[in-house]
Amino acid sequence: MTRTPISRRTALKGLGVSLALPWLEAMGPATAWAAGADTKAPAPNRMCFLYVPNGKNMADWTPKAEGKKFDLPPILEPLKAVRDQVLVLTGLTSDKARPHGDGGGDHARALGAFLTGAQPKKTDGTDIRAGISVDQVAAARLADKTRLPSLELGGEHGSMAGNCDSGYSCVYSSTMSWRSATQPLPKEVSPKLVFERLFSTKPAAERAAQDAKRKSVLDFVREDGKDLEAKLGAGDKRKLDEYFSAVRDIELRIERAEKLPPVKSPAYAVPQGVPAKYDEHVRMMYDLIALAFQTDVTRVVTFVLANEGSNKTYPMVGVNEAHHELSHHDNKPEKKAKIRDINRFHTSQLAYLLEKLKGIKEGDGTLLDHAMIAYGSGNSDGNAHNHDDLPILLAGGGCGTLTSGRHIRYTKETPLNNLWLSMLDRMDLNVSALGDGTGKLSGLS
Repeated sequence: MTRTPISRRTALKGLGVSLALPWLEAMGPATAWAAGADTKAPAPNRMCFLYVPNGKNMADWTPKAEGKKFDLPPILEPLKAVRDQVLVLTGLTSDKARPHGDGGGDHARALGAFLTGAQPKKTDGTDIRAGISVDQVAAARLADKTRLPSLELGGEHGSMAGNCDSGYSCVYSSTMSWRSATQPLPKEVSPKLVFERLFSTKPAAERAAQDAKRKSVLDFVREDGKDLEAKLGAGDKRKLDEYFSAVRDIELRIERAEKLPPVKSPAYAVPQGVPAKYDEHVRMMYDLIALAFQTDVTRVVTFVLANEGSNKTYPMVGVNEAHHELSHHDNKPEKKAKIRDINRFHTSQLAYLLEKLKGIKEGDGTLLDHAMIAYGSGNSDGNAHNHDDLPILLAGGGCGTLTSGRHIRYTKETPLNNLWLSMLDRMDLNVSALGDGTGKLSGLS
């Protein structure tokens, strides 16, 4: 007995709420990009860029061995469970984060140049300029494929004006995505607002009234869901139930977080709706990224875990000193140990996302098989403010286009933008030039 295929864009709707669905067997095959099989309903490739500030304690990051038998130094140890789906890439350089005559401002340039490969203009006025970022190149080309071309997230609020780093506008220190050389895209810090953007079609002015009468997104779509379930097999029904549970869990966590007092921070006042605990905040954002990919609401995400030059503290790992100040460690062992613990915390959160994506089945694989997760910093050693030999990691299978589970060492001064060009290629986007990129990286597959 055959069933009528369901469109990938099928959504459950009610009272201004639109809930996209994960890939279901009833939607047709979800074959890998590399297989070249049924192109009518291939599993989409996704790209996600995760940025952590202030560099790393590189001795505790860089594996000594190359190839498949690479070791996991202390900072990378949390990735043990997903080691076979990770590429550690050594030797990549962000040349445009260097001064080139502009003097201080390495933190601002590090983030401003990270996805653009363009030299940020030194200004604290309105005449800001960098370059289009890789995520927005992809978003522009994929705009007709998904409801949201891209999603820009942050773990720390940042100003879009003012002087934050040696004469550089604060926008450079807090923004990773650039739609054009003069148009940075602000990031969303509140999980609640991200949730509404993913699942609500109501204009912003109507959200408050909607919230007042809304118990749960799921309350408005269950009747629609009952009609859909009649068309689904047992496996799809189970997957749909798991998905509803995940959405409801995030709703409940957001509600709990809003009832807690905000954390006092020397850098900014935490916006309403942001969890009091930073680790809970990061994991909630990672859950939302997973849902965004699972429902194909977007295929392009950026997440700045903390602003470049951030002075956040990390009491959850016993570090009460400010991150940026610690990064200027002067080679003091006790400071470098604390930087290692902060770095390891960030990697632990990354492991959470990768394991979550790996646990979500999609077609002939998992969400992690059908994604490319780039993680790193535009600074190498925060004490030296150097921008070569950057700490860069690429996770996921890229729909069969990446051979993971390796440490690859590239020739010194290899442009970081060569990696971004390689990722665009794996999204079926033929882009010949981006920033200071000179070509695609070899050896990724």
